[in-house]
Amino acid sequence: MFEPIRITFKRKFLAGLVITVPVTLTIVVIASLFKFIDGILGQFFDMFLGMHIAGLGFIAAVGIIFLVGIISTNVFGKRVLNLIEYIFLNIPVFKSIYTSLKQLIDAFSPDSKGSFNKFVIAEYPRASCYAFGFLTKECTVRYDNEELKLKTVYIPTNNLYMGEIVLLDDRSITYTNIPIEEGIRIVLSGGIATPALITATKEGA
Repeated sequence: MFEPIRITFKRKFLAGLVITVPVTLTIVVIASLFKFIDGILGQFFDMFLGMHIAGLGFIAAVGIIFLVGIISTNVFGKRVLNLIEYIFLNIPVFKSIYTSLKQLIDAFSPDSKGSFNKFVIAEYPRASCYAFGFLTKECTVRYDNEELKLKTVYIPTNNLYMGEIVLLDDRSITYTNIPIEEGIRIVLSGGIATPALITATKEGA
């Protein structure tokens, strides 16, 4: 009698755990981000108002980001932002940090020329071993009057933000029908979000 109850309890508990853990972690991440941003800008409002209003710094951050987005869409705003970028690129420490972060952000932007092009399956790190990756660019290697056309593939090795850049030929790449956003979700989920059936082709679109 107690054995079926124990099995049922275990099954229901695990089912509840699968649902509550992602929800809880999502709430914790959002709450931490809220507190972090609100803590940075909120202290300036505390100085002027003489009191703390929770969320005011976060709202201000959203407003600033939106304002920068508006400014960046007009000619004058682009010139100002280009000037700021020029200054950053001429400061040694800021240059390396700013360039790396900008390239990383651009990679996830569908409007950027430097974004991920396709979500692919690469035969890596050896034959008959496969890994998910993002096709980024194509390049040609020239040697002894011969040319070798290769594809640059970014393969995440630590969630999404750390990975390896590998050069592969078309024989080692399978192009999936999975959108970039869905590919990112698959990587972040540790493969759990991988669909049961993936439609793919050996020829890039």
